[in-house]
Amino acid sequence: MTRIAYVNGEYLPLEQASVSVMDRGFLFADGIYEVAAVLGGRLVDNAGHLARLERSLSEIGIANPHPVEEWVRIETELVSRNGVTEGLVYLQVTRGVAERDFTFPKDTPTTVVAFTQAKTITDNPLAETGAKVITVPDIRWQRRDIKSVALLAQVLAKQQAAEAGAAEAFMVEDGSITEGSSSTAFIVTKEGTIITRPLSNALLPGITRRAVIALAAEFDLKLEERLFSVEELHDAAEAFYTSASAFVMPVVSVDGKVLGDGRPGPVARRLRELYFTFAEARD
Repeated sequence: MTRIAYVNGEYLPLEQASVSVMDRGFLFADGIYEVAAVLGGRLVDNAGHLARLERSLSEIGIANPHPVEEWVRIETELVSRNGVTEGLVYLQVTRGVAERDFTFPKDTPTTVVAFTQAKTITDNPLAETGAKVITVPDIRWQRRDIKSVALLAQVLAKQQAAEAGAAEAFMVEDGSITEGSSSTAFIVTKEGTIITRPLSNALLPGITRRAVIALAAEFDLKLEERLFSVEELHDAAEAFYTSASAFVMPVVSVDGKVLGDGRPGPVARRLRELYFTFAEARD
């Protein structure tokens, strides 16, 4: 099957899909993106992702090019055309094409790109073995709550993790964990309390994070939103991270230090099961 992408109103074979070299997304990383999971051919918690897309666009002064209903139509059409039963849908909106200048161009149409990726989520072998994580300095800008396409710091962190044989990097600022390079970070204390950092400009308001917090409350799992240190992470009974592509991923070691018995912990495994039940009932 030929892979199909969406570019500015057209569904095109991937090899024909292109944007201008003068696009501000390419020149300045002047754009926003979103990623939603697909499970059983259905979009997972998609309303939250589209609301976050709207917010991020607003924060950098880009008008949302589509109402929610049109975004959903584009996403579902791409899922159908590409035959995706399990994977991801990626959306990107930039400020558009203009002569290279730092200031915003006037009345420039946005550039809209979307595509799908097939990905194993349900039977991801990493969830069975647990992920290894390293910690790295957080060198990003100060508005991490905006889902910007400017991801160089995250790319470098993820590459550093890969070279260390790890799946993810947890970023550190002033001694505390901010978030993963493409995820939200959680720990579970030896007393069984789940800890994650509270929302602020320092981290992205994760859609999967929000669902996991709600599930913890629904099923009487104690959870606190507060800063936690690298030392607390190293000393935790468990750790895990959440994202649209990983759902809930147990962590079994950090910076080479084994957590617990070196296997996915019971809280992370329970939340992963609960999230799959949630995801199968949502779109």
